[in-house]
Amino acid sequence: MSNITTVGLDLAKNVSHFVGCNQAGKIVRKRMLKRSEILAFFTTLDKCVVGIESCASAHYWAREIQKLGHTVKQIAPQHVKPYVRGNKTDYNDALAIAEAVVRPEMRVVRTKTQTQQDIQALHVMRKKCERDRTANCNEIRGLLYEYGVVLPMGVHNVYKALPDLYDRQADNGLSELFKTLLEQHYQKLVELDVHLEWYTKKIHALSQHEACQRLQSIPGVGPIIASALYQHIGNGSEFKNGRAVSASVGLVPKQHSSGGKQNLLGISKRGDGYLRTLLIHGARAVMRVSKTKDTPLARWVRRIEQTRGRNKAAVALANKLARIAWALLAQGGRYTPEWASA
Repeated sequence: MSNITTVGLDLAKNVSHFVGCNQAGKIVRKRMLKRSEILAFFTTLDKCVVGIESCASAHYWAREIQKLGHTVKQIAPQHVKPYVRGNKTDYNDALAIAEAVVRPEMRVVRTKTQTQQDIQALHVMRKKCERDRTANCNEIRGLLYEYGVVLPMGVHNVYKALPDLYDRQADNGLSELFKTLLEQHYQKLVELDVHLEWYTKKIHALSQHEACQRLQSIPGVGPIIASALYQHIGNGSEFKNGRAVSASVGLVPKQHSSGGKQNLLGISKRGDGYLRTLLIHGARAVMRVSKTKDTPLARWVRRIEQTRGRNKAAVALANKLARIAWALLAQGGRYTPEWASA
């Protein structure tokens, strides 16, 4: 199989499909591989370019196959689809991956390290706790409204009001059964808070990493944003420049240009929406504290806010923060806050 130069591997949970092509792009070998057979099979191949679709478990397989000396490139599914010919089958998908991976201008997905995936998992679990807490608060607020009790918006208002509502001595018109349900629900919220605090402490502990410490020198970037940036950018080598990082989190304008006329629209909102949200929240915090500052950054933010509005200024600043983060991770150094001496 020494004439195989390009491989397309269509990953699945139990059975994956392999297509090997030669230099001319002709299929040399096709094979169905069980999960336990994949690594053993790739040890028999000469070093080649392996294309896989960026999907569940793709980062794991990319790391393991790279250890065997192969060059692995992950491709987003939407970029593979145009190369699928005929009916959708696993072998046709694998062939499409093999054809797409050799295109010189094809954009590839960087392979995350295990550390980056660990940090990502922490953020996913923490975000889920926040979602569950908000959902539970909204649920109990809706139930109370059916009993004529209206709670103000905000999670803290629910935590504050529930103990008084399920108090057995309180004469608030609620039945004993419903008070028991409220108490049980309150204990669930307290438990979610314990989990949320645990995940947050873990993220703070991981943010002691040297790269995360340098990222926290950027205005508006704390432990949570720093760790999320690190798991997304890594050492910065997979991105050409800072603008590529901004584009990867959807902070650059969409384009609909034709006939030589450039037409820019709103931000693309592609890529990592969670990180985009964090960066915009961080930008809003910077805007809040820079109102009274007289620095180049503060003046720039105020000028954008006056001409384009507060929301667009926050997005523009988030874009700038993402670019600065790439520069620190790719080139080293720390960011010196401009208002430190102001």
